[in-house]
Amino acid sequence: MPLSMYQASIPVLTRGLGVLSTLLGKGAAHADANGLDRATIVAGRLAPDMYPLSGQIQRASDTAKFAAARLTGVDGPSFADEETTLDELQARCAKTIAYLESVGLDAFEGSETRQITFGGGASKTTLPGDAYLLHFALPNFFFHVTTAYDILRHVGVPIGKLDYLGMPRQS
Repeated sequence: MPLSMYQASIPVLTRGLGVLSTLLGKGAAHADANGLDRATIVAGRLAPDMYPLSGQIQRASDTAKFAAARLTGVDGPSFADEETTLDELQARCAKTIAYLESVGLDAFEGSETRQITFGGGASKTTLPGDAYLLHFALPNFFFHVTTAYDILRHVGVPIGKLDYLGMPRQS
């Protein structure tokens, strides 16, 4: 049986967001155990021209929501980028997972060939759904998940590769 667009997207995205939520929890525990201000972790960044941790979580959430919405041809939810605490960022992960889990398998019918247009201006691009998912949405999602992990490591949260990978699940 071939891999479906649903299988290649929803379980992968929900798992990544679950890992992010767990990492955020470890960040909170680290801050609390070491008398650190949690706001310092939320504001952590790798370089001045990069999003802080909060922005990385917001972009991962947006990428996941947009992927599901674009592939299924429906409007996804809109979340304001107002999270300023680790708890609020975890809640955003949970809201995004809840949305992704509400998108049914049937909604992905024909999504591999659905034309997906994204970006704006000179960067406006149209790709078939399979290319959009595999060559843009998933790499973009994991860029932000990885960068969030890197920021947490950078600010001293004791996490490692297995924390990033999480426990594999069978679909």
